[in-house]
Amino acid sequence: MAREKGGFWVGLSAVMFYPFTWAVSRWRIEGLEHIPATGSALVVANHISYVDPLYSAVFVHRARRVPRFLAKASIWKVPVAGWTMAGSGQIPVYRDSADAQQSLRAGVEALRNGKLVVIYPEGTITRDPAGWPMQSRTGVARLALSGDIPVLPMVHWGTREVYDHYNGKKFRPIPRKEVVVRCGPPLDLSAFAGRPIDAALLREATDFMMAAVRDLLAEVRNEPAPADFYRRSRAAGGPVEGDAAS
Repeated sequence: MAREKGGFWVGLSAVMFYPFTWAVSRWRIEGLEHIPATGSALVVANHISYVDPLYSAVFVHRARRVPRFLAKASIWKVPVAGWTMAGSGQIPVYRDSADAQQSLRAGVEALRNGKLVVIYPEGTITRDPAGWPMQSRTGVARLALSGDIPVLPMVHWGTREVYDHYNGKKFRPIPRKEVVVRCGPPLDLSAFAGRPIDAALLREATDFMMAAVRDLLAEVRNEPAPADFYRRSRAAGGPVEGDAAS
């Protein structure tokens, strides 16, 4: 099947991302068959390192699709990076502002136009010392329930060994690290269909999706997952009830 066309900026990103991931890691791609060849899809991923998007992007690109990430709007102000984000059709997230809902509308529009959207619902890399997902923002539920679209859990493991931001901002490309990126089959969200979309439903659906991500990560790690999500305080900038943005 022909590859989805992404244009110059997607091609340029591929030229940079593929060699980087190969140079710093021996990584395994698992579950590529779950990425639909065409049409809309929402990929819901954990976030343990700032290099995760490089691996997510290569994973989706290997499936011959173009990933559209919801990312911090501040990146658009960075030379080169901002041009790349804009040129490749990425979706800016305006956190803690009146524009937060606009970023979600852009994500919904991308899905309705048959695009594949990638979201890290935690909103930042996890603060859990053991690397498990934190309680996430509810914007992912708004996207997932915006239409009849496949929602796929994805996990990264080993990327924090490449770059650990919260432990001295350590970049350790040598020796090459063992990294796994695994995508699971579409989630069954039928339990949420037809119900009024309110804060309680959004929280329930978000926790359901992130529990699936957590369980998939437990399979990759081959160890039991914690029963609860790590929670950050409001003062620390963590997600609280009613959070909309990714």
